[in-house]
This record gives sequence, structure tokens and C-alpha cells, in this order.
Amino acid sequence: MRFLLLLAALQEAAAGGGSETGFIAAYKHSPIFLTGNMIVSVIVVTIIAERLIYQLTKYRVNAKEFFSQVKKLVTANNIDRAIKLCEASDYPILLLVKAGLTHANKSPDEIDAALSERYSELKPAIEKRIGSLWSLANISTLIGLLGTVWGLIHTFAAVAAQGLSQADKQSLLALGIAEAMYNTAFGLGIAVTCMIAHLYLNMRAKTLSHQLESTMEKVFNLLAISNKPGGY
Repeated sequence: MRFLLLLAALQEAAAGGGSETGFIAAYKHSPIFLTGNMIVSVIVVTIIAERLIYQLTKYRVNAKEFFSQVKKLVTANNIDRAIKLCEASDYPILLLVKAGLTHANKSPDEIDAALSERYSELKPAIEKRIGSLWSLANISTLIGLLGTVWGLIHTFAAVAAQGLSQADKQSLLALGIAEAMYNTAFGLGIAVTCMIAHLYLNMRAKTLSHQLESTMEKVFNLLAISNKPGGY
């Protein structure tokens, strides 16, 4: 009930026309925690944009089509041309296939070791910084919570203030409640964005990891068979 009364006071003060209200007023009144979450939001947007760009550009190769071309060259015993095909770009799939092709004349164990080593180097880049989104979600929530508590402290201080006119108290109430609510909304908004982005990017990262694993197995099987007597 008291909270509803405070909200009513906020609406009344906002309608009063004599005082500045809204996000700008709340920010001017106490910018510390809102600024903190603004910094967090910039970091979050940067990470999400960088990860999306990486996943959409570095893995835009059609793995099945590319492997089909490599297989034709290997079966024709044209390993050098297959390696040159892999050197056309620095896409992870091409780098992985190249690691196997450069050991095409070695034993299956050496081929497997080369592919596994290259895969272990490429996989971390897929998952890079995605996990930090979950931590940033917690940080933004806690910063917002601190800002909310700080705003409520200002609100209760306004209620208990002595020697202030009713209009001044209403203005302070409006600022305190606005500060608390904006901090809550801002912190939760960032946290929800982080969680949705983490879910999406992590799902794509797993798909790309499986794509690398599948390609690695195909290259190993292709080269292992081609090295057997009576192979391709």
C-alpha cells in the first residue's frame, strides 16, 4: 500500500508541471549506478556484435560443398591443388582441412594428431567471450539493484524530511522513485539482453564446433582410406 501511495505521489508530481522528471532528471540526481550500467551495456553490445560478425563471416563456407571439392582432388591424387584450395582464405574450416592435407602421406596416427591439434587451436575462438555475457548479466542486475536501493533511500529521506513544503517533498519523492525504477529497469534490461544473446550465440557456437568435428572426421577418413594399399 505504501508503495502504491509513493507511485501516486510520483504521478502527481509529474503532472505538477513545475519540476523536471523522467530519466534525465533521475540521471542528474544520481548518475553513479546508471552510468555504471551504461558502461556495461556498451561492453555487452560490443561483445554481441563482435561474436555475431565472427560467426557469420568466418563460418560462411558451405562445409559440405567445400569438402566435396577437396574429396575430388584427393581421389585424383592432386593433394597440392587441394592444399592451394584451402589457402584461398583463413576460414577455420579451410585451416582444419589444410592441417590434414599437409600430412596426407603420413600414418593415420600422425594425420589424426595434426587434425586434433589444429581443432584444439580453432575451437576456443568459437566460444571466445560468450561466457562473459552471463557474468555481465549478473553484474548489471547487481548494479541496478544498488541503484534501486539508493533511490529508495532518497525516497524515504524525502518522506521524513522536515521543513520542506509539500511540493518540494513531492518533487523529491518523484526523483527518488524514478531513480529506483530506472535503475531496476536498466539493470534487468541489460541482463535479459545478455541471457538471450548468450543462449543464441552459445547455440551457434555448439553448431559450429560440431561442424568442425564432422569435417575433421571426414578428412581423417578420406586420407586414411587413400593411404591404404589399393585405396583411391
